[in-house]
Amino acid sequence: MIDRSHGLSLTRQAKLMRVSRGSIYYRSKSPCKSRVQLMHSIDALHAAHPFAGSRMLKGLLRRQGHCVGRRHVCTLMRRMCITALYCKPRTSTRHPQHKIYPYLLRSKPVTHANQVWAMDITYVRMHKGWLYLCAVVDWYSRKVLAWRLSNTMDVEFCMQAVQEAITRWGTPAIFNMDQGSQFTSDSFTTQLKRHGIRISMDGKGAWRDNVFVERLWRSMVIPP
Repeated sequence: MIDRSHGLSLTRQAKLMRVSRGSIYYRSKSPCKSRVQLMHSIDALHAAHPFAGSRMLKGLLRRQGHCVGRRHVCTLMRRMCITALYCKPRTSTRHPQHKIYPYLLRSKPVTHANQVWAMDITYVRMHKGWLYLCAVVDWYSRKVLAWRLSNTMDVEFCMQAVQEAITRWGTPAIFNMDQGSQFTSDSFTTQLKRHGIRISMDGKGAWRDNVFVERLWRSMVIPP
């Protein structure tokens, strides 16, 4: 578009074409040979070890003689659109056909035990794979009333924990949880309604609505 042999000056041509004058003088630099070689190595290692993240790739690259840090590996992985492939646990996946209940605890004072119970699911990293942990917590005392471990995200282990808590401690006035498909399922909500418990659910993506259970996870479960 810009003709350097034209009689008009480059400045005038840039103004007429409505482009930056500085862009006319820009010349792209040829890529650094060492960086290109490093990116080729990352690509080959990713093809051989698609589960490898930046830490593992850094170690593998150093074995090949590349002096490189993890941050630089991360930068090149982003530029190459490379991400490690691994199973990511999803503990709060919403079901589009399940009913969502309103949040009942905003600005509500909690003054005694068994007024509000809360529940959530987290994951525990094992040597091979994951286990899922659910817990029922009393908001007033912060006491863990019941808990269960499971190797699947089925609703059954959540219902068992709730039934144990009710059997041991009675029934709360309000039961709060997030919008995960386990908690919005008919079997789970029917169990609560059968005991006359009012159902409360966090807002979408609002972890602060269930902050006491989140604090429990922070104190006892350390994700990898």
